[in-house]
Amino acid sequence: MQIEKSTFQFLKDLQKNNNRDWFAEHKPTFTKIQSQVKEVFLEMQLNLEKHDEIEKMKIYRIYRDVRFSKDKTPYNPRLAVSFSRLGAALRGGYFLQIKPGETFLGGGFWQPEKDDLFRLRKEIEQDASEFYDILNDKNYIKHFGGKFAGDELKSAPRGFDKTHKDIDLLRKKGFIAIRNFTDAEVLSPNFLSELDESFKALRPFFNLFSDILTTNLNGESIID
Repeated sequence: MQIEKSTFQFLKDLQKNNNRDWFAEHKPTFTKIQSQVKEVFLEMQLNLEKHDEIEKMKIYRIYRDVRFSKDKTPYNPRLAVSFSRLGAALRGGYFLQIKPGETFLGGGFWQPEKDDLFRLRKEIEQDASEFYDILNDKNYIKHFGGKFAGDELKSAPRGFDKTHKDIDLLRKKGFIAIRNFTDAEVLSPNFLSELDESFKALRPFFNLFSDILTTNLNGESIID
């Protein structure tokens, strides 16, 4: 099971012809590609379930909501899927975008809830050593470059010392791991196995954040 060259070609053509008339004419091709890619996504889920507990898979629609956007092109020339982990104790999620020249997988905490972000920052303020253990892990470095992606504040968050030694972590508005793929890598027969190896490399990251977000600063559980 792998991504076909025809999938990339369709997405490239859609990017050049992002209008309803062209899409209507090529809808049968899209329907076939959509079915094929769904099978790839289902295999991704099966692979994940061998080493994690997955609650649900979400396949993103190709149709764009243009009501509040300056960009009125009706379609997003990509295919994307996300997987949510099961239950309150397993935090974090997996994401994949397939797009010519812009394929990437991601995982982590893109827009944490206010209370979750505050809890993570308090942990960093108190002792960030376990965060750096993740960032310095050889396997994490191999797949994700040894950093957290995501937006940052320009200064310290309110209530936190701007001279704190770990201010770079405190300024994070989210904590995400990103791995980019070339088109050749996406079309390779071992693409699915590469995805899964990267997802496995996220587990220490997810385990740490799950532990933090389900306990208070004294390490006491806050979930039933």
